[in-house]
Amino acid sequence: MKRLKKEVFENENKNKNNIIVGRNPVNEAIRSGRAIESILISKGELNGSVRVIVAKAKEKKIPIKEVDPKKLDFLCGGAVHQGIAAFAAVKEYCTIDDIFALAEEKKEKPFIIVLDEIEDPHNLGAIIRTAECAGVHGIIIPKRRSAGLSYAVGKSSAGAYEYMPVARVTNIPNTLDELKKRGCWVYGADMEGEVYCQGNLSDPAVLVIGSEGNGLGRLVREKCDIILSLPMLGKINSLNASVAAGVLMYEFTRQRLNLKAK
Repeated sequence: MKRLKKEVFENENKNKNNIIVGRNPVNEAIRSGRAIESILISKGELNGSVRVIVAKAKEKKIPIKEVDPKKLDFLCGGAVHQGIAAFAAVKEYCTIDDIFALAEEKKEKPFIIVLDEIEDPHNLGAIIRTAECAGVHGIIIPKRRSAGLSYAVGKSSAGAYEYMPVARVTNIPNTLDELKKRGCWVYGADMEGEVYCQGNLSDPAVLVIGSEGNGLGRLVREKCDIILSLPMLGKINSLNASVAAGVLMYEFTRQRLNLKAK
């Protein structure tokens, strides 16, 4: 409990703009289209203007969480919250068009990472950091059941989120269909597939990383053109999602650099 309080306190002091407190401020943030990760409602406050705000949030598919009033008091640092607060993203999300535009601007074949329900903010931050270093043009995450661009993600990325475009979509399988139509091959990371370094990975590519616990969802896996796997030679049969993503990203990058050298 003491550790949780310390983390929240540090969060508040280092990034006060991350939390929006009070009914009018939260309502205006939703109305303006600001990127919001989640809205917290104090238990027993789901009435009147709060109910109206929640309805607007649901229309925009913003996650709503009911919390203990004392927890909300603590998160808001003593500010008058009127039973509601929102966590804003540390950076605005981009569009898929923005990602392709960046690849075109660099005169490079698109290289995109799609994350299928990565919920640990530290994993997302680590993936963003590696992606920025590996020359990825953008990351796509789902709006639901996924970590977003929170303060914790920003911190874990060591600032890389400032340079890495991140788009949020409603439906990952449909998005993979769109990316295929735009000329990309879709590669999924899974334990049962071809060894990652044996194929040609230098074409326009999308690399899909599954969730920490369940890997790729069934529908997402079916949309992949090729499944890549990492050889497991030890007694542990899986890697952390961000570690696996890092190894795979750099194989794509290695092949692209070799192609440029030729």
